[in-house]
Amino acid sequence: MKAYERLLKYVAVRTPSDENSETVPSSQCQFDLAKMLEEEMKALGLTGVHTDSQCYLYGKIPATPGYEDKTAIGFIAHMDTVSDFCGHEIKPVITENYDGEDLVLGESGRVLSSDTFGHLKGLKGRTLITTDGTTILGADDKAGIAEILTMAERLRDENIPHGPVSVAFTPDEEIGTGAAHFNVEDFGAEYAYTLDGDTEGEIQYENFNACKAQFDIRGFNVHPGSSKDTMINASLLAMEINSLLPGMETPRGTEDYEGFYHLMSMSGECGEAQLNYIVRDHSKEFFEARKHTLRLIEKNMNEKWGEGTVKLTITEQYKNMAEIINGCMHLIDNAKTACERAGVKPLILPIRGGTDGCQLSFKGLPCPNLGTGGHAYHGPYEHITVEGMDKSVDIIMELVKLYSSED
Repeated sequence: MKAYERLLKYVAVRTPSDENSETVPSSQCQFDLAKMLEEEMKALGLTGVHTDSQCYLYGKIPATPGYEDKTAIGFIAHMDTVSDFCGHEIKPVITENYDGEDLVLGESGRVLSSDTFGHLKGLKGRTLITTDGTTILGADDKAGIAEILTMAERLRDENIPHGPVSVAFTPDEEIGTGAAHFNVEDFGAEYAYTLDGDTEGEIQYENFNACKAQFDIRGFNVHPGSSKDTMINASLLAMEINSLLPGMETPRGTEDYEGFYHLMSMSGECGEAQLNYIVRDHSKEFFEARKHTLRLIEKNMNEKWGEGTVKLTITEQYKNMAEIINGCMHLIDNAKTACERAGVKPLILPIRGGTDGCQLSFKGLPCPNLGTGGHAYHGPYEHITVEGMDKSVDIIMELVKLYSSED
């Protein structure tokens, strides 16, 4: 089975995670996909296949006799998707011999535009998989799952000698908790790669340092007709707080290694209001400076409007895995070699986000990230190519061969 054929099968099972849930996994629908994958893994000859009570799915591709002492490597992808644009059945659309120009997405009124997505010109002649414009596709990260299992099938059918290979599929990556209950010992690999990136050939080992920041604002509400020098409008204070942050240091105004403050949501009335941000920076020093800025805003607002008016809560999320990967750069060197052997130009890029791998790296499993061939994740413009998926499979095949040939 081709990787894209697996993808089409998997995206039919909707698996949005739920940030407001207190269960693990955050949505029971993720077990539906895990059950399907567990059966497929067993049929492919993986051993020790099991899904635990928290929807982490593990399995192993046994080493070829005589290769048992080779470095044990692993491959990981996540089963959940974002919840946005995931409210009804997903209907993938296949466009063969894509012309690289604007593509109308079904009857949604949305257009996949080459002006907005400049890389589309480079996909000319490929087979493009999109949505009908009303949902996500789910290639993030079901493409990674499809590519890993296609690799497993090829190792079996092509009789390629290899060392121990571990496989795992996780829940809840999209809400930042995909690695929280990952059993590194059960997984059984020394090193791993997540397949959760974009363009085929991407190699990523520098991600953001990340936290959430919440401002809770308490106003003083009195009748507006008699509120001279007494009313404190919490919603206006929320606007004031946001105005104190650097206006260009937002996702829209930054790129590459530049960090940002991102206002995720806001709510409020005169009596109370709330601002929710995520804060990101590759530099540990700059990340700490960003948190200091937020604390300074809290301090100054309380000095201006009265102690207890503003309360800031900072919740740490993840750290830059480069701290760990810099000590085992063979992971990156081998990934570059694998790309070259597969006829793909290696693209060493920083992750403007995070993956399960950044948290797993700090749990003792160094785990950089590889591209899957997809683009425009997390929305109705998500797309991927058959050829990009095939190349991603070729790359991880070459990685297995490289680690199996080391002395």
